[in-house]
Amino acid sequence: MDAKLLLVDEVRLTPILISDPPLLNVQGVHQPFTPRLVVEVVTRGGVVGLGETYGDGVYLETARSLAETLPGRAVTHVNSLFEPAAQDAMGAGSGPGAARAAAGASDPAAGAGVDASGLRGVRTAAKLRLSVVSAFETACLDALGKTLGLPVHALLGGKVRDSVEYSAYLFHRWAAHPGADGPADDWGAALDPAGVVAQARRFARTYGFRSFKLKGGVFEPEREIAAIRALAEAFPGHPLRLDPNGAWSVETSLAVARALEDVLEYLEDPASGTAAMAEVAAGTGVPLATNMCVTTFEEIPEAFARGAVRIVLCDHHYWGGLHRTRELAALCRTYGVGLSMHSNTHLGISLAAMTQVAATLPGLTHASDTHYPWQTEDVVTPRPVFRGGRLPVSDAPGLGVELDRPALAALHRRWLDDDGRMRDRDDTAAMRAADPAWRPRRW
Repeated sequence: MDAKLLLVDEVRLTPILISDPPLLNVQGVHQPFTPRLVVEVVTRGGVVGLGETYGDGVYLETARSLAETLPGRAVTHVNSLFEPAAQDAMGAGSGPGAARAAAGASDPAAGAGVDASGLRGVRTAAKLRLSVVSAFETACLDALGKTLGLPVHALLGGKVRDSVEYSAYLFHRWAAHPGADGPADDWGAALDPAGVVAQARRFARTYGFRSFKLKGGVFEPEREIAAIRALAEAFPGHPLRLDPNGAWSVETSLAVARALEDVLEYLEDPASGTAAMAEVAAGTGVPLATNMCVTTFEEIPEAFARGAVRIVLCDHHYWGGLHRTRELAALCRTYGVGLSMHSNTHLGISLAAMTQVAATLPGLTHASDTHYPWQTEDVVTPRPVFRGGRLPVSDAPGLGVELDRPALAALHRRWLDDDGRMRDRDDTAAMRAADPAWRPRRW
């Protein structure tokens, strides 16, 4: 094969807005529409590779700068993506989005250093650029796999499982967004234990999920304890997780752990920061998981040395792509730390990438998170289908998904027509639109 066919000829960036339900979390409520970015890497051989990541303005700025460096580079050289991304992170300081990222830890709307758009801990420019690089790396691997006739998992060393188990992602939620212009669905409200259980039953009936994760930090801890207890009664013996995104004090975290120690598979980020997590871990036998205090390699040594977490939720968007997700998995195996997989408000491109890399991780012993069943719109065809709570691992070349160009164009048109309110996700602002006096709470 002519090596020139693997050179990048063009990069296409398409920001979109996708419908999002009124799901509640510690930062507020999901907006009616949330931004995503679709990346297309086109080779000189005419092959198109796909990637996906966050679509907020600060990510889009960095992606545009990185895209300019790719033409003429080979899609095999994914390691080289990190050098221009680092240079871009330094130069992006002149843009408004970069200023927002740099100020994230002190942004009052973010609340105690939590990133309102991703709930991923303190914002840094490094985390931002890794999330952008992840989409480019995925697109390059997709293009390489399609060129060679190999699935992405083969490029990562080969699969160790033929299907990947996913967990139902439960939320307290409103029946509808305030106002008449938001998307509607037929899920109804879930504001008490009965509503959460009804939601879980539908997930189990429709998708076959056997593990259940509840997004916490929304109501007082006693109310969320009651919801988990109700789930345990409705689904005896099924793995249950609770994730308040660092909303609780050490004392509250320990009290919840004591109340639920007989039914929780793990408690995810009950308190904010490695020091607080280590203190909670020392006081309970309930395994603690994280996708907030360990989201970069630099955060691993302290967290592992202090025993702050027993399970890390990997996310290729956070770590810089699929290869680095495998590096994280190797470190977790080395230190005897369990592995699960975090989810953001993703579409089918990211779900395909998650499934491909998950298939190659021997230590992935916990069902992976996914928001995907909440998303009514997508840019791939056909839509992935969960059966028995699992997705089959595609052996088709690349990621195994095809772009739905009419859908992409329609969602991009929505982004173009937006007046600027939705192009940056802000759960706190969305909540304050309904309740101007609302503030993020800590218990």
